[in-house]
Amino acid sequence: MVFSSLIFLYLFLPICLLAVWMTKKTAAQNAILLVFSLFFYAWGEPVYVILMIATSFIIWLSSYFLNRARTSKMKRMWLIIAIVTSLSSLAYFKYAGFFVEILNILPFINFKVPNISLPIGISFYTFQALTYIIDLYRGEISMQRSFFRFLLYVSLFPQLIAGPIVRYADVEAQLSRRRMTIDGIAAGIGRFLAGLAKKVLIANYAAEIVEVCFESDHFGQISTVTAILGILAYTIQIYFDFSGYSDMAIGLGHMFGFHFLENFKYPYISSTITEFWRRWHISLSTFFRDYLYIPLGGNRHHRLRNTFIVWLLTGLWHGASINFVIWGLYYFVLLLFERKFILPAGSRIPKVIGHLLTMLAVMFGWSIFYFTEPASFFTFMGRLFAPGLAGFADMEAQILWKQHLVFIVIAFIGATPVLPWLKKKLRRPLNLIGSSRVGTVLQPLGVVVLLLLCTASLAASSYNPFIYFRF
Repeated sequence: MVFSSLIFLYLFLPICLLAVWMTKKTAAQNAILLVFSLFFYAWGEPVYVILMIATSFIIWLSSYFLNRARTSKMKRMWLIIAIVTSLSSLAYFKYAGFFVEILNILPFINFKVPNISLPIGISFYTFQALTYIIDLYRGEISMQRSFFRFLLYVSLFPQLIAGPIVRYADVEAQLSRRRMTIDGIAAGIGRFLAGLAKKVLIANYAAEIVEVCFESDHFGQISTVTAILGILAYTIQIYFDFSGYSDMAIGLGHMFGFHFLENFKYPYISSTITEFWRRWHISLSTFFRDYLYIPLGGNRHHRLRNTFIVWLLTGLWHGASINFVIWGLYYFVLLLFERKFILPAGSRIPKVIGHLLTMLAVMFGWSIFYFTEPASFFTFMGRLFAPGLAGFADMEAQILWKQHLVFIVIAFIGATPVLPWLKKKLRRPLNLIGSSRVGTVLQPLGVVVLLLLCTASLAASSYNPFIYFRF
C-alpha cells in the first residue's frame, strides 16, 4: 500500500485515524497502530512482514541480553550479534545477486545469479532498528522492555517504507506517552496534503517528461536539448518524489501525536556539495555520520579512509548496481576536491557561481543515479556532448520545451524557500484573513480543493511508485 493511493486516502487512513482517536489510552493506541502498520506492510509484502518481525525480535532480544550483561565484552558481543544478523539479512535480500554478478566477472567462475525479490523498505527499517541497539550500547537510551512497543517503533506505517530514518531516541518518550489533538491532526493533514501534491501533481508529471526523453524507442537519436530536458525533469522528479513522501510521513506522524525530524531543507539552494548533503536526505546523512564516520575516527584519524568508506556504502545503500557505487564514489571525489580547493576559498567565490556549479554537479550525479545500464549512461553522455544525428535541437525538442518550460520553471521555484518567504512576509494579512469568517471557510475549502485535485490526478494516471521504495 502506498500513501498516494485511493485505498489509503479514503479507506485505510480515515479508519485508522478514527480508531486511534476513539481510544484515549496510549497503550491501546499503540496496539491499534501496530495492527494497522503490519496490515499496511503486509498489503504489498504478505510474506516479508514475517522477516520484518523476525529482524525486530532479534534486535530487541539482543538488547535485552545486552542490557543485562555485566561486562563490556559481553555487551559488545550482543551488539555484534544484532548488527551482523540484521545486516546479513539485508545483504542477502538486497546484494546477493549483485555479489554473484561481480564474482562471475572472474575467470572460470559462472555461478547462477539468484533471483531474489527485495522486501520493500528493508534498508530503512533495518537502519532504524540498529539506531536503537547502538544507542543502548552507548548508554544514550534505556532499554524498551516491551517487544510490541519496539515493533511499533520499527513498523510504524508513516515512515516504514521510505523513511525518514527515525532514531529511537527521538521517539522514545512518544511511544510511552503522547496526545492526539485536533490542532495536531489539522496540521498533519496540511503537511500530508502538501507532500501528496508534491508527489502527485509535480513528481508524477516530471516522471512523464523523463519517460518521453529517456525511455523512448529512439533514445539513442534524441537531441542535446531533449537530453537536457530529461535530466532537468529527473532532478525535479526525485526531489519532489522523496521530499513529498517525507512530508507525508511527517504529516501522518503529527496526526497520531508523533513528531519526526525534517528530512529535507531545500537542498537545491545549496552553494556547495557539502551544504547539499546537509540538506538532502538528512536522516541518512546523519545516520552514516553518527554511526559510521565518527566511530571510524571521523576527522581525527584516517579521514580520507573514513570518507571513502562512508560514500562507498552510501552508494551501495541506494541499490545493488554498479551505477550506485559509482554515484557514491563520485560524491566522495567531489567532496575531497571541494574540501581541498573550494571551501578554503570561502567568500572569494560568488554565491551565484557556487550555486550554479553545485546544481550542475548534482544533475550530473542524478544522471549516474538514473541510468543503471552503462550503455544507456554513455548514450546519454554522447547526446549531451556529441549531438550526433539529431543535432543540438530538433523539432521534437522544441515541441517538448514549449510544452513543459512553464512547469520546469515553476517546479524549480517550488524547490526553493520562496513560498515560505512569501508566507512570512504576508503573515499579518494572512492571520487577519484566517481569523475572520472568510478565513474559516477558505482554509478548509483549500484543503478540500487540493485533495480533489490530487484525487483526480490519481484516478486519471497510471500507478507510479515512489522512487525510494526500492531502497
